[in-house]
Amino acid sequence: MLSTYLRAAPAALVLPILLAVSGCGQAQAPKTAAQATPAAAGASGDATGVPAPIKGLQKLGFEVVSEFEAPGGLRGFAGVVNGQQPAAAYLTPDGKHVVVGSLFDAQGNDVARDLLTEKVAGPMTEKIWSQLQSSAWVADGKASAPRVVYTFSDANCPYCHKFWDAARPWVDAGKVQLRHILVGVIREDSPGKAAAILQAANPSAALLENEHAFDRGGIKPVAISADASRKLDANQALMVEMGFQGTPGILFKDAEGHVQRRSGLPQGNDLELMFGPR
Repeated sequence: MLSTYLRAAPAALVLPILLAVSGCGQAQAPKTAAQATPAAAGASGDATGVPAPIKGLQKLGFEVVSEFEAPGGLRGFAGVVNGQQPAAAYLTPDGKHVVVGSLFDAQGNDVARDLLTEKVAGPMTEKIWSQLQSSAWVADGKASAPRVVYTFSDANCPYCHKFWDAARPWVDAGKVQLRHILVGVIREDSPGKAAAILQAANPSAALLENEHAFDRGGIKPVAISADASRKLDANQALMVEMGFQGTPGILFKDAEGHVQRRSGLPQGNDLELMFGPR
């Protein structure tokens, strides 16, 4: 899958990947500046005007947001892969092939970087953050904390518990609020434990009860109300939509205000990247 190639590359530099996607016809006249124009108009392809190689990319999860002018006779397409990662695609002058990745000029500048930030990363961040804010989350930390980090959590997940514990210096200092989007996916009693937290008079206190008693089995599961069942179903659907297959699934904003994801227990300097200095 296209997303597999892109995830394997460094976040700041997606190495060019030549995809064997072929089509008929010719590209339009060469263009010279990296400025946005309407998406995927005119050139080789079918009656919709979408070039055949771009249609091939769409089948692999590439969603075109806008077309932009690119150097060297290329046609540029700004898009997002599987709703998660901004990327640029370049149609070759013959209209028969497409390259996905970064294109650099003589000064070492990525010709599509600013455009991807404006047209793709910015709107994508706003959409994702709005979805997270609207989900059924449980607060862990002060509402006045300057940083918010969302995490998809299962009450039985040992790595979620380790992440909770690792976050204590920042949360206890009032620097970060964790927002736990609870799911029930690990064990048979996971949904009941999540319901015990969601249905509690004080969900935040119930969350802490589960964490403090985690090594002794955690919070006791309860019968799941219809409302809690709906919330858990919605949370699990959102987790999948955000690209996570397990817990913890963590989302935060980087220094530039763009959403970043981490799957599993954070490693290396990820905690300071998420939370800031201790």
